Amino acid sequence: MAMHAKAASVAEPVRNKAAELRSVARQPILDLHSRVHGYELLFWNGRRPMASSDSELATRTMLDNTVIYGLEELSHGLPAFVNCTADSLTDEWVQVLPPRMTVLELPSDSEATPKLLSACRKLKANGFRLALANFDGELDSRSLAALADYVKVDFAKVDSLARRNLLRWLQDSPACAVAQNVETQQQYGEACKEGFELFQGYYFCRPEPLKSHKIPGNRLVHLEILEDLQNDPVDLQRLSQLVSCDASLTYRLLRLVNSPICAMRQEVTSIQSALMLVGESTFRRIAILAIASDFNADQPTEILRMAFERGRFCELAANLCGLVPSEQYLIGMVSLFPAMLRILMEDLVRLLPLREKARDALLGRETLESILLHWIVCHEYGDWEACDTICRANGLPIDQIMHCHAEAVEWASMALTTA
Repeated sequence: MAMHAKAASVAEPVRNKAAELRSVARQPILDLHSRVHGYELLFWNGRRPMASSDSELATRTMLDNTVIYGLEELSHGLPAFVNCTADSLTDEWVQVLPPRMTVLELPSDSEATPKLLSACRKLKANGFRLALANFDGELDSRSLAALADYVKVDFAKVDSLARRNLLRWLQDSPACAVAQNVETQQQYGEACKEGFELFQGYYFCRPEPLKSHKIPGNRLVHLEILEDLQNDPVDLQRLSQLVSCDASLTYRLLRLVNSPICAMRQEVTSIQSALMLVGESTFRRIAILAIASDFNADQPTEILRMAFERGRFCELAANLCGLVPSEQYLIGMVSLFPAMLRILMEDLVRLLPLREKARDALLGRETLESILLHWIVCHEYGDWEACDTICRANGLPIDQIMHCHAEAVEWASMALTTA
């Protein structure tokens, strides 16, 4: 995934506009090579989920958020798919958005009035791209589909025969076919065979475990390092020897220690000096980052970004739940290790020195330790109602939770650029 090194904070507008705090989820849209093509942006007002009937309010909130945050910051320079209403196009509210980066996404049940079709043509002439969501081939929506640059077909709602018919109809259209709600590797395989070009859903976080798969020797060493990092204090000499056994890990670790996320005033050139200068707590966090980066070498980069965000969010929000930040950081990161290593979580947790309740959290069981991981997974899906329910049930202040998330997004961006 293309990520920039710019250290400008996604959290800055949150700090400056606490009274208007907003939250945003970015759902990646990947291509056939597992590269991120763009992001669909979903917004929450931090108080209640947007009702589908509040279309005008939802659109105005969307526009407000994109202006506050900036699309460049939210989508890292990739196309930003922004959900719109017909009114937001015909009344030209969307003109506040940058045309080059913006894909205006309309629901397929929008009435294709002459006024809306005219507005779509004008916006395309001005440089905007159009997407039609939840396309099912209905005649009423085909005039909009003919203008669209992207046509999305929902895998959860449209069966395989209907999808193939839709794709045949789209063959004469310049629109790119996007498979929505692709959640499993089987669905991804079907979508590829059927001819879809882009894919939206979290199938890439659930690669099929390799049969009789054994973790490579160097990665077993990494798991051994993770075990040693849980000791307090760490055995500096033993840890340095373990890290030094792997040149790739040593390189990644030193790059991270010398990067802006550590804010070091002097460069370090050895594992021992790095640990002594940054301190054990920071060293643990950076070492786990480096190990995750190495684990993810053969998987989509988006998995790594999500792992970084999860780990940092769980660490930052831990004090709000009376949890141990270092353990929460590890839980957040490890939650995506099975996708990186292509093994089952049940097999992975047996190899890690985790407390039983931390293991339960990773296995999806309800524990105090699972609260923050559950929240951020719901947030990734844009399930605002579930996020709100988790906060209410556990007495978590929504504004502080969302502030932690915004900080985690910023931190993950810098970490991914360096890793």
